[in-house]
Amino acid sequence: MEYRRLGGSGVKVSEISLGSWLTYGGSVAEQQATDCIHKAYELGINFFDTANVYVRGAAEEIVGNALKGFDRDSYFLATKVYFPMGEGPNDRGLSRKHITEQCHASLRRLGVDYVDLYQCHRYDEGTPLEETLRALDDLVRQGKVLYVGVSEWTAEQIGEALRIAKEMNLDRIVSNQPRYNMIQRNIEAEVVPLSEREGVGQVVFSPLAQGVLTGKYRPGQAPEEGTRAADPESSRFMRQLMNEEVLSAAEGLRAVASDAGLTMPQLALAWVLRQPNVSSAIIGASRPGQVEDNAAASGVELPPEALDRIDEVLAGVIQRN
Repeated sequence: MEYRRLGGSGVKVSEISLGSWLTYGGSVAEQQATDCIHKAYELGINFFDTANVYVRGAAEEIVGNALKGFDRDSYFLATKVYFPMGEGPNDRGLSRKHITEQCHASLRRLGVDYVDLYQCHRYDEGTPLEETLRALDDLVRQGKVLYVGVSEWTAEQIGEALRIAKEMNLDRIVSNQPRYNMIQRNIEAEVVPLSEREGVGQVVFSPLAQGVLTGKYRPGQAPEEGTRAADPESSRFMRQLMNEEVLSAAEGLRAVASDAGLTMPQLALAWVLRQPNVSSAIIGASRPGQVEDNAAASGVELPPEALDRIDEVLAGVIQRN
């Protein structure tokens, strides 16, 4: 496993990280999840990502329990805040109240004294950005959070947060967690250039396009039972991807992967990691074997001809905005 600095910070995270969205605490049993987390740790993955909203805290509990046997300073733990965690008017968003209360709740569920990275899961139009950033800064000063990040923020929102942090002498954002893969390239136009200038690293989710880039979904065939696309809840996140045009294009990547001596997931992950602004690519796994296969993408450098072939194969389905 190779490691990269998280944005402009001094901390190093594994190129491949393990997440728990749509898996742990839900469709994947706790023992399976624990086996995957232990396999990841064994392979050198030190970055584990979760969120309070994933199955209303259940994912955090499973991740925390699985990591209990390891030295706290040997792994990098990230969670998030924003989405509703209750029915009350203050049980959501990025107010000082919600951020503070949810950080404490996450620490209890994870069974740790601090989280390495605390991320704003989305941008909150209803809360002054100054309030959000000062609340996060307070948590850093209290030692409950080491680094601050965001997820799915626009370049304008990230830039404004950095400006305010500088003016108010607050802890600054070191990472952004966007969706990014060979098909969905929306961050390349504005987010990546700004982040490169400002020392903000991308911790990308869905690098395998919800499994579409693994080859498990074939054009003209219904998704197999037990897959994400066959689940009514999970499949709603795949609407832009589960169509004949995209699936047919993805089929063309089989030959590219084969010629490169890689599996399709490894090709997709190596493509994401070709981008220097990407600090880590978050994978999801229900079996230790998937973790092992994905982790092997670390350190792989794709030759220019492979990158050109990928662009040719996907030319008609690439999403840039």
